[in-house]
Formats: sequence, C-alpha cells, structure tokens
Amino acid sequence: MTKIKLCGLSRSGDIDAANALLPDFIGFVFAPKSRRYVSPETAAELRARLDPDVRAVGVFVNEPPERVAALLAAGTIDIAQLHGSEDEAYIARLRQMTDRPVIKAFRVDTAADLAAARESSADFILLDNGAGGTGEAFDRSLLAGFDREYILAGGLDSETVGSAVRALRPFAVDVSSGIETGGFKDTEKMRAFVEAVRAVPAEPGEEDGK
Repeated sequence: MTKIKLCGLSRSGDIDAANALLPDFIGFVFAPKSRRYVSPETAAELRARLDPDVRAVGVFVNEPPERVAALLAAGTIDIAQLHGSEDEAYIARLRQMTDRPVIKAFRVDTAADLAAARESSADFILLDNGAGGTGEAFDRSLLAGFDREYILAGGLDSETVGSAVRALRPFAVDVSSGIETGGFKDTEKMRAFVEAVRAVPAEPGEEDGK
C-alpha cells in the first residue's frame, strides 16, 4: 500500500491531527526561507507530542550536514530529506555522521532529471515540481517506465491523490499545500487526504507495508 507523508507541520494542533490519522510520516521544514519553517526547539516540542508509530522527517535546503546529523542524533527527526542542491558528496559526508535514512528530492522537468534520481545513493527519492510546497504537479507522463520506487509530491490533494496512486503506485505520497487553508494545516483536509489514499484498493499481490 502507498505510504503517506504529511509535510510542513508546525503547530501542536497539526500533531494532534496527525496522531488521530496515523500517517506513515510527518515532516518538519527546517528551511528558514519557508513559511512552514520551524526551529529545532519547536520541532523537538512537537516531536514529543507525536505518536511513536509515526516517523518524523526533517526537510532541509543546503543545510550544513553537521546540523542535519545533530537533529537526527537528538531524536528530533528520524529521516533527513534533502531538498536543495545537495550532491552525492554531501550525502556521503552525511552518511559518515549518521546511519539514519536519507531522502533526496529531485525537481522533475525532463527525462534527464529522472535519470539522475534513479542513480541517487539516497535511501529514498522524492519527485516534485520546483522547490516543493507549490501545489503544482510535474509532467507525470515522464514516469512511464521509471523503475525505482519513489515518493510522489506536487499537485496532490484529496481530489487528485486517489487517481495518482491508482495510476502510478508510488512508494509514498507527500503533501503540504494540498492540506492547507489560508496557509495553515486544515484538519479536515488532512483527514480527507489520508482517507483518499487508503481508499485505493491494493493491487493483486501487493502487501501492506510495501
């Protein structure tokens, strides 16, 4: 079954909603220029409220790897998501500091972008449009024949995610702006999104937890 990541959580009410829905992952954004930015201190407080069955992902944009590793070591996050220009050398350096999983996000404009994503040494790859959090989708026809598991992001909400999951069967879906109203997370939109993903029947032979 396709996993679910609710990204850009920043308030205690967001965490309470996530605890009720139990997505597979939630995301804290540590990019200072983002309107969804949370400080490490705030993230630690929110993490303390989070159900232990939900894994916390930290989203970073060209952050020094030492800072990323420190948040992983502190238990504030379980997984690092790299959303900037971090290259293979950066990932290698980060792996010297931590054994926690790494997600690398790729902007998809052309088939060449997908080729680069396929070869990434990251544990998981995320395919998105632009810098992320824009609510816009990339040209998903480019995914025809793509042979690596990926996290799908961009242009997803409760109205579109079901068809995307049926057509593409991604490893996971990632949403941020699609569960917001007025720039803040909307509990009802969060619920509707999660329900839409879980309403998609599993394919024959597909096991829970794939």
